[in-house]
Amino acid sequence: MSAKETLIEELRRHALVIGEVTLTSGATAQYYVDAKRAILRPAGFAALGELVAHYARQWEATAVGGLTMGADAPACAALAGGADVKAFFVRKETKAHGLQRKVEGPPLEPGERCLIVEDVVTTGGSTVQAIEAVRAEGYDVVGVVTVLDRLAGGAEQIKLASDDAPYEALATIDEVYPERPDR
Repeated sequence: MSAKETLIEELRRHALVIGEVTLTSGATAQYYVDAKRAILRPAGFAALGELVAHYARQWEATAVGGLTMGADAPACAALAGGADVKAFFVRKETKAHGLQRKVEGPPLEPGERCLIVEDVVTTGGSTVQAIEAVRAEGYDVVGVVTVLDRLAGGAEQIKLASDDAPYEALATIDEVYPERPDR
């Protein structure tokens, strides 16, 4: 089984939750994909590492990260998958103490080539926030990878914010839950 097939199967088995939920955007849905339930297990993490590391190499990224919680597992998976990158996390707000940083992790250099990662994209708001924070620090965005795209318009928002940097969904809701009621 390929890494992509493994990831989709792990998402289907462990991350798909059927029932009404409120999404980050405030909208309600009849299902939820809690990708962390799948990608923080050995098979899901290994598949994710292989896939994210592939895109990091393909797009010549030197750093991988995004908004913390959604980007934490994919960024670490890139390291585990053998990508020669630094992992970083973007805070929602600049830390008020210590080094007072918004972008945490190893120091990044001006012009660093950043691959933005996310666990689930719906409207793209969290990913856009990460892109804006990375650019504000003087780093370049060379691509965006999400574990799962809910196909709810987020990809379009991300492409606009990233100046059309490549965008790749490792899986879509169509692949994980093809029989969903809103299809």
